[in-house]
Amino acid sequence: MKANAGQIRAAVDSPRPGTRLYLLHGPDEAGAADLAQRLGKALGPDVERIDIDMKMLRDQPGLLADEAASLSLFGGPRYIRVSNIEEGAAEAIALLLGAERAGNPVVAIGPNLKTSGKLVKAAIAAPTAMAFACYVPEGAGAAQLAGTIAREHGLRLTGDVPHRLALASAGDRAVLTREIEKLALFLDADPEHPRDADGAALDAIGADLGEGELFGAIEAVLDGRVAEVGEELAKLGEGGGSAIPLLRQLVRRLMTLAELRAEMDQGASVDDAMERHRVFFKERPATGRALRRWSAPQIARAIERVRTAERTMMSSGSAGELLAEVECVAIARAAARAKG
Repeated sequence: MKANAGQIRAAVDSPRPGTRLYLLHGPDEAGAADLAQRLGKALGPDVERIDIDMKMLRDQPGLLADEAASLSLFGGPRYIRVSNIEEGAAEAIALLLGAERAGNPVVAIGPNLKTSGKLVKAAIAAPTAMAFACYVPEGAGAAQLAGTIAREHGLRLTGDVPHRLALASAGDRAVLTREIEKLALFLDADPEHPRDADGAALDAIGADLGEGELFGAIEAVLDGRVAEVGEELAKLGEGGGSAIPLLRQLVRRLMTLAELRAEMDQGASVDDAMERHRVFFKERPATGRALRRWSAPQIARAIERVRTAERTMMSSGSAGELLAEVECVAIARAAARAKG
């Protein structure tokens, strides 16, 4: 079954015994992780979570179906979570959906899966599965998400606060939630004691991350100005901002470059490609320079590195902001080498 946003939220908040698989695909990994967490919460405080990775699925395709049919060690509820699932898990998914029984739900997150791929098509076709495409919310959708999360923390966002929070987090739910939690703590708010959150409160906790600051850092990376990347990242750090919004914006720019580069490889000029995609006028000079020196494989590699850095930063025990700095510098160096 292909689910919309309302259907998937309702499904993970009140899971039905007949649903074996929740396949969450698309670039919004934070959004997918949030849905997976909601499923675990809905199953109860004593739920047991089993984590399986792609290597395990390749080596043992039947493992997923076996775990889905197994009883918990302590007799309580359990669910299986698969991170970064790929098309190579097709056999494992087929065995899961075709098994005689499977009492434990599986939630699989696949940021690189394509809607036209076998896994997504299989989940859509199966009556015991749900497939949902997770995209990073933008514009009004991101502001609406800020309001929804705020209400869960006892906050009523007023004025332009939803928009400012959405901009500061670049649509990243984890970052957005963290800033809202800080705001709720500052205002002593909770669902039973709601408070209004205005611009003054947002200023007080320093949640804003200026668009201009992100723009400067991204331009330095794409231009290959290695010496300036550190300076731009230092500015972000001094402002109290997280590097995750920067990585999110950077990967969006790189994905735009990938689309434009593909058109150029088919014969379009730089200017025609940018005009067709309505590239923002402030971004055109740097975009044009990048397109003239970066190949499609180089752009694809940069996208993968940024996504990997973000995933690692979100995990516990990582090197945190240092990872973002390392990847930004590495990409800037690659851009500098491509000049020649």
